[in-house]
Amino acid sequence: MTTGLTKSGWVICRKILIRALLLYFVFTRIYWRGRGISLHMNLDNVCLEDPLEENHRARSNFTRQVVQHFGKHLDVQAAYLDTPPRRIVQFWNDLDQLPNDVKECIHSWRELERQGFEILMFDASSAKEFIRTHLGSRYERAFEKCYHPAMQSDYFRLCYIFMQGGCYIDADDVCSGEDVEHLFSDGRLKVQPLCYDIDTGEMIPPSVFATPGANSINWIFYFNNNPLIAVRNHPIIKRALANATTSIEIALNNELPEIQSTTGPGNLTKSIFDAITEDASLEEALLVVHDWEDIAVTKWRLCYRADMRNWRFSNQRAYRG
Repeated sequence: MTTGLTKSGWVICRKILIRALLLYFVFTRIYWRGRGISLHMNLDNVCLEDPLEENHRARSNFTRQVVQHFGKHLDVQAAYLDTPPRRIVQFWNDLDQLPNDVKECIHSWRELERQGFEILMFDASSAKEFIRTHLGSRYERAFEKCYHPAMQSDYFRLCYIFMQGGCYIDADDVCSGEDVEHLFSDGRLKVQPLCYDIDTGEMIPPSVFATPGANSINWIFYFNNNPLIAVRNHPIIKRALANATTSIEIALNNELPEIQSTTGPGNLTKSIFDAITEDASLEEALLVVHDWEDIAVTKWRLCYRADMRNWRFSNQRAYRG
């Protein structure tokens, strides 16, 4: 009597083991593909494919470094000691057609008037007039080519903050009543960091993505263009306005450029990246605002988000408001 397997028994066990390993690799590949990642099944070289193009990954990594090391430049350099005007600027393309729910969001900021802040509201007509008067015909033509209200808003805020300084806030943000004085204490550009998960299609909370070392191959780190706070003639705003203007100008006549990358957060993030890559000292001209969600809440359930007034439904499409 023996306790070992016969030769035929070993053959059967080997086949079962091989099949189990094959099934393991197959299901592993299916799992990672379902999460937006390709897994190359080469035991000598297992790697995860980056879902971002190289230049986009470089900007995302740069943004992550700035965001997660935000305490690095808390001291204000002499060049940025001047403070921006205590002014809140907002935009809605047609104030005669201002939805009531958006009006409520806008009116929430009136609370700051009691603290000495000036509140200014622009529509497409007054924004165009401001641009023509302060920047000239080239920028006016660029504004005219902004084919959607969101794109007009993006471009106008760059024009206004560059020429006058202050704080631009989107019309769908609701003031929480928290203190904002620290945002006006110096002339650095104040921007809100964001992080988007390609895998889930959802935003990552700042409490998660701002933690040093937090990262995922499916995360995109970038800077929002809301709020936009700076002194006039800020070098990074100057660059973002120049980049947006050029991008609008070089678009073909029959082409509607992508909004986010032309005038929105994509343009601002690229401008910050390019500026600081070329001149590292400009990192001291930037301050990441980690507490914006305590100051303002974006209201998502608004009537305009369900139709073509929502830029996501109108991106690179002719808009008829």
